[in-house]
Amino acid sequence: MIITTFYLPTYSLNFGVKCEAMTHSTDRNNSCENCPDRMEPMFGSFCSEQVVGVGAVKACSFYKKNEALFTEGTRPRGVFFISTGKVKIFALGEEGKEQIIQIPVKGHLVGFRAMFSEELYKVSATALEDCNICFIGKEDFLQLVDENKTLKNGIMKVLSSELAERATFVTKMAQKTVRERLAYSLIILEKVYKGGPINLSREDLANFVGTATETVIRLLKEYKMENLVQTKGRKIEIIDRGSLSKVAGS
Repeated sequence: MIITTFYLPTYSLNFGVKCEAMTHSTDRNNSCENCPDRMEPMFGSFCSEQVVGVGAVKACSFYKKNEALFTEGTRPRGVFFISTGKVKIFALGEEGKEQIIQIPVKGHLVGFRAMFSEELYKVSATALEDCNICFIGKEDFLQLVDENKTLKNGIMKVLSSELAERATFVTKMAQKTVRERLAYSLIILEKVYKGGPINLSREDLANFVGTATETVIRLLKEYKMENLVQTKGRKIEIIDRGSLSKVAGS
């Protein structure tokens, strides 16, 4: 049975909530006001007073690799902003197998959809690598949304865009073979890793593609023999993007 990956492109909602590495301790001393990323389009309309307000309610923490931000079936308590690192969002299948839905990176917002719908989390979020993450509680974040029309409109735009992107991606993935899906996924993941080596375990890659780990290992060997990719340990580098795109059917 083919398990289709529901990849959602993540959108940058960073408004200057940056922090240095800590061990799950609250820190209100890191300046949001001086953050170079504060002028993201969605949050660029925040006045100085609002930015200071964000800094007053945020809490920043260091998450080790494989440490959970939130778990499927729990109640949302706020939103998470990734300052550094990457996070995997996944759901569990009937047999307990992970299906990776998306990989948010630095500057992205995580966990706000369930909060707005007032439902329990239908997915889990875990640090894919060591991360610095800033947290804003539910009441504080909802107040920010109520007080800033640009932020509210931006979130509505993100939700609408992701719905359209999901439909497109699911349709494409459902019509591809596993060999094509892996090639397509590698092209997407290269963007996530900003052109650098894709640094995922073979199990996580398989969970992203929606297939068995053994199948991913076999197909990667084929890609290497065809000079499409090269690997070093768990890292994968695309060396012939054009030919890999043809394999992906894109």
